[in-house]
Amino acid sequence: MSNEFLLNAESRSDTGKGASRRLRRLQDRVPGIVYGGEAEPQMISVELRELKKALENEAFYSHILTLKIDGKEVQAVLRDLQRNPAKGFPTHADFLRVDKTHKITMNVPLHFINEATSVGVKKQGGEIQHNISEVEVSCLPQDLPEFIEVDMTDVELNAIVHLSDLKLPKGVELTQLALGADHDQPVAAIHAPKVRASESDDEAGEEAASEE
Repeated sequence: MSNEFLLNAESRSDTGKGASRRLRRLQDRVPGIVYGGEAEPQMISVELRELKKALENEAFYSHILTLKIDGKEVQAVLRDLQRNPAKGFPTHADFLRVDKTHKITMNVPLHFINEATSVGVKKQGGEIQHNISEVEVSCLPQDLPEFIEVDMTDVELNAIVHLSDLKLPKGVELTQLALGADHDQPVAAIHAPKVRASESDDEAGEEAASEE
């Protein structure tokens, strides 16, 4: 996978909540840490505006990133992100170093395609229910997909799509399936539409009135 994301970062020595608040408030930067691999954990900071722009792209969350720390490039993935609970802006970011020889475990989003034209919807009048929106995968960094497609074309009414039904890119495994068949959870299903209670009550009332 090509590296499409680059974040400029600076190393930092000040730690603690007070230092982090000053960093965010006075310099418009977000504190973070890079860890993993053979190197020691490194405290860093990134520009708030640059990070917010990158976070607008879904692929940023499941992509190999290039962190340019004090001019030196490091390959990493976003491992954890903390946000302000009220305003939603990022307040701290954790990055995990990666290399081509070691597998990583990441959450990858699901993209559901061909829902409107699926057999169970278009021909049989069903409605699609999504059970999960992302899956945890294990793979080498260069095999990490930005998303996994769930093709609903041939799914019929009352059918369920399970994890084992997903078509995975080469070299990618689902961690849940590695735990055994009992963990083959449902991803999506097509069910008959539910009649809303209010509509049923209205129909029942109309029938009762016509009989009086």
